Amino acid sequence: MAHLLVFGPGYTASHIMAAAQARGFTAETITRAGFTNDDAVLAAIGRATHILSSVPPDGDQDPVLARYGLAVAACRAEWIGYLSSTGVYGDTAGAWVDESAPTGAGRRTARSAADSGWAALHPEIRVFRLPGIYGPGRSPLDRVAAGTAHRIDLPGQVFSRIHVDDIAGGVMASIDRGPPGIYNVADDRPASQNSVIETACALLSLPLPPLRTPDEAGLSLAARAFYSENRRVANGKMKRLLHWQPIYPDHEAGLRALSATTSPARASSDPAMAEPDQR
Repeated sequence: MAHLLVFGPGYTASHIMAAAQARGFTAETITRAGFTNDDAVLAAIGRATHILSSVPPDGDQDPVLARYGLAVAACRAEWIGYLSSTGVYGDTAGAWVDESAPTGAGRRTARSAADSGWAALHPEIRVFRLPGIYGPGRSPLDRVAAGTAHRIDLPGQVFSRIHVDDIAGGVMASIDRGPPGIYNVADDRPASQNSVIETACALLSLPLPPLRTPDEAGLSLAARAFYSENRRVANGKMKRLLHWQPIYPDHEAGLRALSATTSPARASSDPAMAEPDQR
């Protein structure tokens, strides 16, 4: 029986685990609290047919790689996945990037090191580079409904995003078919953060937040770092090799589907849509 081991069962990884269980997988998880139980973790690695890590770097190292990389490298799992970030590409001044683009020049140097470490770890590894993540309970709709959304006066700013269900679908597609390797998992139409917020406001029939400079908006350091990078992420490799298509090809489709169930009581604290470091 297919058995999935998940390191770090956060927002995105939990959706992936649910998709696998719907397909008949059994699953177990290891949280940060369980990382130090070496015997239990090594036993779990040994019995897993599929392994997924969604754990971001802690400081300057990946805690799963640092403690259990050798065990994962030697395991007999038929599929291994790692959730990385498109932040490894850094700022491209709005240009498109695919998986061949250089990495390591952006603000996520530890993430870039983890990305390359996982990519070289095992012949069956799949590294999924994720942009801004949104989905039920964690989307611009929630921030607009809670009155915490921003529109920032930065002409030309653009980024890519992905609905969490499309991440799960892409991961399951890689289990079903296609070669190991690095994959960008993004929707088809990058857009500015302001466009995303304006769509959310229209769907909820709520007024637009004022257009402000970063200083006027009092953005956190994390939010300022998000706005300092500007790129479009290409998903052609996913489509060609895994025969994957996003259910929600752009933010309008994704937010429209979420709008019927948005609760004003739930708001994301992420500066935009969450990247994997906040999953």
